[in-house]
Amino acid sequence: MFDTPLTELIGTEYPILGGTMMDLSTPPFVAATSEAGALGIIASAMYPDSYKDYRDAIHQVRNATDKPFAVNINLFPMMRKLDNVKYVDIAAEEDVRIIETSGFAPPEDVVSAIKGHGMIWLHKCVGVRYACKAESMGADGVTIVGYENGGATGNLNVATLILVPSTIDAVKVPVIGGGGVVDGRTMLAVLSLGAAGVIVGTRLMLSEECPLHRNVKEALLSATELDTDVIMRSVGFAHRIWMNTPARKIAEIEESKGNLEDLLPLASGWAAKKMYEMGDTEAGTVSCSQGVGLIHDIKPVRKIIADMVSEAGRIHEALAL
Repeated sequence: MFDTPLTELIGTEYPILGGTMMDLSTPPFVAATSEAGALGIIASAMYPDSYKDYRDAIHQVRNATDKPFAVNINLFPMMRKLDNVKYVDIAAEEDVRIIETSGFAPPEDVVSAIKGHGMIWLHKCVGVRYACKAESMGADGVTIVGYENGGATGNLNVATLILVPSTIDAVKVPVIGGGGVVDGRTMLAVLSLGAAGVIVGTRLMLSEECPLHRNVKEALLSATELDTDVIMRSVGFAHRIWMNTPARKIAEIEESKGNLEDLLPLASGWAAKKMYEMGDTEAGTVSCSQGVGLIHDIKPVRKIIADMVSEAGRIHEALAL
């Protein structure tokens, strides 16, 4: 029922991408996503200190699943400069055939490496013009996420319901839509807009396999669609996150015209990692979509994907009557 140009392109059972999550997209989690019929994606930026560890992560995923998986190349500004061409080259050496780039427009050297290795290239962005730019550079598909999205939202403030069809009208390559896709209803809604697939982040974060501390998962289960907001606009890095105490402090600092140096102790990856690993829900911040209010349980990735596809199928059949 859900064979689309995306499943044809990347070889997955379902037209679903697992959202890449810094510090959370570990090999077991990525492999579980692929095993469930979606596309698991390794976060290359999790391995800034060791190409060996990065290569080992690829091996771990491949040893755990024979299903397709991808590598994400992070193009957002980071405290440490990453050699993204090297990440692409290693992925190619290890026979990974799908690369996802996310963030700013990819540099020519990264694009040349991807295309030179004959890899499938998906680019994730937050606006029609960015999708058009990626297509013009040779992207095989584009992922577009609306204002509801957890994590990077950009500054355009366009919701998924409008952004997805606007992008489909503007490009010829397959479009993957996201921003609040957490169940079969929201999956089918995005597909009905003409998307070739969906990207799922927050729902998979609240899975058994995601290495997010149980305390944080339980806190997010209690959240509603009103408990997220977009911060970091003032420093050009707009992100939707769960509004805990550090997030509210960040918002206050921004309102008082604070700078990036003022925000870093609260918004740093180190603070988030402490939160993820130790379970201190007030240690840092966590990206989270407005769709968190529709999530009411923690279950295996396979069950999440199966339930999502099953529900979408039932609704599709009912609408066809």
